[in-house]
Amino acid sequence: MLGTPEIIAIVVVVLLLFGGKKIPELMHGLGKGVKSFKDGMKGVDEEKKADE
Repeated sequence: MLGTPEIIAIVVVVLLLFGGKKIPELMHGLGKGVKSFKDGMKGVDEEKKADE
């Protein structure tokens, strides 16, 4: 598992690589990706129920 020092180090590296202005855009894209994945999984579950 990641401890507090590791998480802080990761955040610092991300800020250095992308800058503060890019972070909201990256998080927005990540959120869209997660939502799309969940919607896709829901569709697979519905197809399985329809086949039964």
